[in-house]
Amino acid sequence: MRRVAALLIAAALVVPASPAAAAPASLTWTVQPATAAGPDGRRWVERTLDPGQVVTEHLAVRNFSDASAAFRLTAADGYLTGKGRFNMLPSDRESVDGGTWITVQDSVTVGAGKTAVVPFTITVPADATPGDHPAGIAASVAGQKGSVQVESRVGFRVLLRASGDLAPAMAADDITTTYQRSWNPLRPGTLTVDWTAVNTGNVRLDLTGEATTSEVFALRSASAVAAGEILPGDRRPLRARIDGVWGLGPVRTTVALGPAAPTSVTVTTWLVPWPQLLLVAAVALVLAGLRGHARLRRRRLESLLEQARLEGARSA
Repeated sequence: MRRVAALLIAAALVVPASPAAAAPASLTWTVQPATAAGPDGRRWVERTLDPGQVVTEHLAVRNFSDASAAFRLTAADGYLTGKGRFNMLPSDRESVDGGTWITVQDSVTVGAGKTAVVPFTITVPADATPGDHPAGIAASVAGQKGSVQVESRVGFRVLLRASGDLAPAMAADDITTTYQRSWNPLRPGTLTVDWTAVNTGNVRLDLTGEATTSEVFALRSASAVAAGEILPGDRRPLRARIDGVWGLGPVRTTVALGPAAPTSVTVTTWLVPWPQLLLVAAVALVLAGLRGHARLRRRRLESLLEQARLEGARSA
């Protein structure tokens, strides 16, 4: 059996107006939202619909090549990659959410240098849960790369929201801290904070994170990280590096998520200040050595004085 690889061009899903190279090297095309008259300038389709509602939208496939080409049209659930870029499920994975709401014809043939406008239907299930149900729609061609059949596709987002009670919410899980100390006792170290942001609500959110530390003597420092968009149910690993942390015992670390659904969690980490303890031990040893040397000198002096008195007595 030949392995089927789906090469999904994520940049085209974000900016559908950019033409993309297909499996044949000479074939390039783009797909974008449209009206019945042609492309309308939208980068993606975004609709808020009621359960049971049916609407018709359009897409435009533009063939930049010198030959006519047949494109397969598909819709699938949308998701975000680990780097936060929007994508849609490959053709070998079954959609279970917003991608199943979209109905589009199987294929379209577009002449050289021509644009074809194709309608597609969005049907919201009567029992659709309120909130966001992201999807994507794409035009693809199949090609051959050695013994492997390759599918290249270009598409755009279809951001679907079912009306109802919207509940934006986020949570911070799996908080861990790693301390990289400086062995110079007069310099602070760096605290690396890792945690997972979870969209526990039913709408997509813009995600920002911040980690703040406080320690002995009320020293405070913070580090912010921007993570982009997060979809309902998504988990996004975040990391912040905080410089200037001395680690002199208990360190309180607070991670905060926002801005749309602010939440925060605080953990306490006990850090042993080894460089400072070694410095204190070294100073203590030096002081103990100096005191011992002083006592020894004092005893020698007392011994010399005693000998002098005895010599004086014998002479008298």
